[in-house]
Amino acid sequence: QVQLVESGGGLVQAGGSLRLSCAASGRTLSNNYMGWFRQAPGKEREFVAFTRWSDDITSYADSVKGRFTISRDNAKNTVYLQMNSLKPEDTAVYYCAAGVGTTFKYWGQGTQVTVSS
Repeated sequence: QVQLVESGGGLVQAGGSLRLSCAASGRTLSNNYMGWFRQAPGKEREFVAFTRWSDDITSYADSVKGRFTISRDNAKNTVYLQMNSLKPEDTAVYYCAAGVGTTFKYWGQGTQVTVSS
């Protein structure tokens, strides 16, 4: 089991920045992949970015490349999502997820990000 708790969401103006955090506990070593997803109202949940506890491998959705950065602090069992140059279309509930490979089995409760124009 892995428990995930997100924080850092909020309301920001377009062009602004936010940093989301995801604190993980439990069997994190056997669930090496950590990802961020988001779901906007009326839309399906979509992939944003992932990283791994074991190395510097990262991957991003095309829509966030160059604006968002995923990082991790292994000592704190925490994954971050730095979001810069935010756009209104980035408005969504952001979820942290953990899994083996890119099959994400464990999910956090989500944190709301709202970008005003």
